[in-house]
Amino acid sequence: MNFAAVIGSISSIMAAFGGLMLMPALVGLAYKEPAWLAFVISGAATALLGFAGMWAVTSARNGVRARMTDRDGMAATALGWTACSLIGALPFVMTGAIPTFTGAVFEAMSGLTTTGATVLADVEGQSHAVLFWRALLNWLGGMGIVVLSIALLPGLNVGGSQLFRAEVPGIVNDRLVPKIRETAKRLWGIYILLTLIEAVLLRLFGMSLFDAVIHSLTSVATGGFSTANKSIEAWASPAIQITITVFMFLAGINFTLHYRVLRGAPRPVFRDDELKSYIGIILVATAIIAVDLAVHSFYTIGGSVLRSSFQVVSILTTTGFTTANYDLWPPLSKFILLLLMFVGGCAGSTAGGVKVVRWHVLVNHAVRDMKRTVRPRRVTVLRLNGRAVPEDVVSSVLGFVIMYLTVFVVSVLAMSALGFDLPSAVGAVVCTLGNVGPGFGAVGPAANFSAVPAVGQWLLIFCMLVGRLEVYTVLVLLMPGFWRRT
Repeated sequence: MNFAAVIGSISSIMAAFGGLMLMPALVGLAYKEPAWLAFVISGAATALLGFAGMWAVTSARNGVRARMTDRDGMAATALGWTACSLIGALPFVMTGAIPTFTGAVFEAMSGLTTTGATVLADVEGQSHAVLFWRALLNWLGGMGIVVLSIALLPGLNVGGSQLFRAEVPGIVNDRLVPKIRETAKRLWGIYILLTLIEAVLLRLFGMSLFDAVIHSLTSVATGGFSTANKSIEAWASPAIQITITVFMFLAGINFTLHYRVLRGAPRPVFRDDELKSYIGIILVATAIIAVDLAVHSFYTIGGSVLRSSFQVVSILTTTGFTTANYDLWPPLSKFILLLLMFVGGCAGSTAGGVKVVRWHVLVNHAVRDMKRTVRPRRVTVLRLNGRAVPEDVVSSVLGFVIMYLTVFVVSVLAMSALGFDLPSAVGAVVCTLGNVGPGFGAVGPAANFSAVPAVGQWLLIFCMLVGRLEVYTVLVLLMPGFWRRT
């Protein structure tokens, strides 16, 4: 383990993160709110600490930059996210929005991991600065604070590839251009473009400028933090709900495909197996839930389709916005939403979950094994986008899903031991591990996580981090051998 490289990377991320805290401070000043001072103090302290760490590492190395290994990248990424969550909690405590440090860390981690779960009982009672900070945390975490740091900070050119792989893991290499910094810049360029377009549309359809900005930041990030206690249900406009549905859908697609479309090469997009599966899941789930809601007379046919499509896209992309209390829906509809929480969006998107491509590979692997039982001597090649999938990739997908489900089961047992009923325990874990937001029961869309005891909140904070960094990046840090010097 190259500790100097890890500390230097974390310090660089903290310096950038501290500077970004000035943005909610400006919002507070614009609305003449005293909360602005908390963000200035927190941002200045964070930036100074980050620059001090960078100076200390540079001095120890006599100006020579330390090379990073993949192991260093995983440590710097996981610890960098943890550090930013701890620091991001300070303004919540200092402004009095969330009095307990545990609750504040929960809110900050939920924001950065784009989970959208909250401990705030009254969102509408918060200052504009705090609401903007929550949305900014969502937006920064959507594309990734490490990816942003790589794009902005020249000092992370060395080791940028290792950091990028640790924060944006997947089963295929989706680097857009050879240089990792250029890839980070282009990803953020697409991200900003989608955010601006959605903000303009929401403003045109009747949202206030502030609400339009907040919801564009959080829906493109698939984060789910809102300015209203009832989430998107507070706006009865079908145009607003459809707009947010469209942009959640776009955010759940691999950003490499967006890049190809913008470059005028859309043909590979229509051949993408993961995208086809993603669209297919949305259409089938929407149809089943819409029929279920209409049959049970919850809404009219049009209302059933509108609410079903919104909620399916919101849950599948792990955004977590709601236009209805789905905890009151029929059992079939709730069960489908529960399954979608385990699926997630596409790899390379801002969505969480296991990811569609992994389930696509596993289903095709199961079908191939079934065919082998009938014809043992038959040679069947597993393919993805027309290319053969190596067996080591299939094994890694199997390993990932097994570890993901193991964390899920152990965490549900722990939440049950804390006194939660099974629906609430399952809902709390699946929505934090999958970075979804609201769950079921005591943590459903009509409730929040403030009733979860401190021990439970720390467990769910861990689940959020594990889910956002896709299991291995976090769990390997718990292995004693990981920290040995090479």
